Amino acid sequence: MNNQRALINPPHLSNEKSLKTLVENRTVYTLNHCELNIFETYESSELVPLKFNDLVVTSMLRGKKIMHLFDDPGFDYLPGETVVIPPNVEMKIDFPEASRENPTQCLALAIDKSKINHTLNFLNEHYPKEGSDSYWQLNHQNYFFYNNIDLAHTINKLIKECMGTSMTKDALADLTLQELLIRIIQTQTLKSLDQGVSISSNNPIFEVTEFIRLNLKENINLKSLSEKACMSTASFYRFFKRELGMSPIEYVLNEKIKHAKKLLKNPGIQINEVCYLSGFEDANYFIRLFKKHEGITPKQYQLLYVN
Repeated sequence: MNNQRALINPPHLSNEKSLKTLVENRTVYTLNHCELNIFETYESSELVPLKFNDLVVTSMLRGKKIMHLFDDPGFDYLPGETVVIPPNVEMKIDFPEASRENPTQCLALAIDKSKINHTLNFLNEHYPKEGSDSYWQLNHQNYFFYNNIDLAHTINKLIKECMGTSMTKDALADLTLQELLIRIIQTQTLKSLDQGVSISSNNPIFEVTEFIRLNLKENINLKSLSEKACMSTASFYRFFKRELGMSPIEYVLNEKIKHAKKLLKNPGIQINEVCYLSGFEDANYFIRLFKKHEGITPKQYQLLYVN
């Protein structure tokens, strides 16, 4: 699941007659606290500069770009992926494959700083995180990630509100912006944990997820995890879901599937063995769940790695 990218529904491409340029043709929808930009490129080009005064959430909708950000190496940017860029940071973008037949399309959502601060203050006041030095905040080091289903759904909602004509679209967009910021922070937290980065010395989420990762073959349940975090099961469930945007058991299953994928890269291993080593007791259940997460069976996945 962690390698699956949930796609965003791309808006219709612009009418050819309305194009002002073939490189990063821009359509803008302005609301009270955000500005949605849809960019389309119809010819191959290199190092096209782009910069916003506000924090910007960008998501690829069609085609492929190569993104150059900060001093990091350029990376492929594809549909189902999101990049969050701080204010006044210049991106340089290559369009190696763009053409009239194969245009790129990307959204860039610039969010007003006051809206971000208001949302983070609201979350820290009403939904404080565990641990004395843990706060709701955006992590600018963790700027690139794959969309999960919830994040893609929220971005889809925001596109619909920004492009709509409803009298209440600003109010609805404001609510969806709050949801988007929460989803981004949860996704960044999840990615940090995947990379083995401790979120905060006092936040039990790192210890709990590390315990899950090291004990996949054990019978991990909500009660044992709650005890590990020294919380009641109800408090722990709420805490976990707030931190990562998924339930503890969903996280356990994700980790088991991730472990299974590592094992399946060995062409000699049996599917039953992968099932057992990943903490599943029933091979049929394992195969069904794997297919639901990855879109193919464990055997088909294994064959991808046969030379």
